[in-house]
Amino acid sequence: MTLVREKTIADRVRADFPILHQEVHGKPLVYFDNAATSQKPKAVLDALQHYYEFDNANVHRGVHTLSARATTAYEAARDKLAAFVNAASRNEIVFTRNASEAINLVAYSWGMNTLKPGDEIILSVMEHHSNLVPWQLVAQRTGAVLKFVELTETEEFDLEQFKTLICEKTKLVSVVHVSNTLGCISPVEEIVKIARKNGVKVLIDACQSLPHMPVDVQKIDCDWLVGSGHKMCAPTGIGFLYGKLDVLRSMPPFLGGGEMIEEVSLESSTYADLPHKFEAGTPAIGEAIAIGAAVDYLSGIGMDKIAAYEHDLCAYLFEKLATIPQLRIYGPKPNSDGSGRAALAAFTAGELHANDVLPLLDESGVAIRTGHHCTQPLHTILGVSSTARASLYFYNTVEEIDVFVAALKDAIEFFSEILG
Repeated sequence: MTLVREKTIADRVRADFPILHQEVHGKPLVYFDNAATSQKPKAVLDALQHYYEFDNANVHRGVHTLSARATTAYEAARDKLAAFVNAASRNEIVFTRNASEAINLVAYSWGMNTLKPGDEIILSVMEHHSNLVPWQLVAQRTGAVLKFVELTETEEFDLEQFKTLICEKTKLVSVVHVSNTLGCISPVEEIVKIARKNGVKVLIDACQSLPHMPVDVQKIDCDWLVGSGHKMCAPTGIGFLYGKLDVLRSMPPFLGGGEMIEEVSLESSTYADLPHKFEAGTPAIGEAIAIGAAVDYLSGIGMDKIAAYEHDLCAYLFEKLATIPQLRIYGPKPNSDGSGRAALAAFTAGELHANDVLPLLDESGVAIRTGHHCTQPLHTILGVSSTARASLYFYNTVEEIDVFVAALKDAIEFFSEILG
């Protein structure tokens, strides 16, 4: 496949990302570690700086001008996120520090207070540790049982096996939307439909889908969905939980403190309405305002257009990687147009350890990730201790893919000569 080199989204937006315009070891930076964290456009950086320069005050508690401006911007970000995921109400969006905290909120508030011995939680074997460890802790304390959906032959979510796992004992299904290692896209709408027939609640980990494709919580019909700001052009330290209003209202507070209360006496407290019931203490105000700016930025481009462009990148990436016979790429192959999976590739290169490749790529200015990518159980199932992962975003280009593939070929050839 040869792409016609017309002006792309990347050509239009790269000037917005200051960090991309630098050299590493004397070579232009090629940033292919987007599944770990994304880079930030100037509009987001400006929003964060503007808050601290002009509006720095606590939200909700003050009536002076700075507090009013901060509160308005903070709550506007909630509105933007609600629209971004098509929530039915702004009160269905709860700000958290990150997606891990959002999952823990559900695990401790709902899981610890709902699950009983023998109740079953269904996860998949490809879950990020953030969607595995909290449920392990819940199971240990409640006596609930964890069950796992395995992989198909093409290393995707096994929907048929899932149907055999769900039963009257199942109380929760918590699954990743897009795998950060395999790149596969879980059939979340089908999963939810099956769960609904059995009266089972569903949580979706959307950290790897929200930055790359349109996500509609009402269409999916999940009970909860979590997202992480730093993977979608926002700063670190900010994430969110979406939850259906009736579900969130049924859950007790996760943390106690200021902001989440209505009335407090020395003996007892009553709690604020949603979403503040789950937002104890001073929040990450500047970061929340900045995630609002990130949502504006992504929406201005269009998530459908971002997805389409990343399909092109994915097709080109896999075409070029196919020229390296030593590679074993995990997860399904993309469709001919690059759709059907995320624009990332986790791979091994024969007997060459993933960590051996990284320094030589870094010397070429290419930033990728090696390790187990917080999916250690999945790597055990795949029979490898670690993989190298190149993950792309809408500001990446086909020229950068060419640089990456050339550097990877050089690294493999270098070690092949050493190892004889």
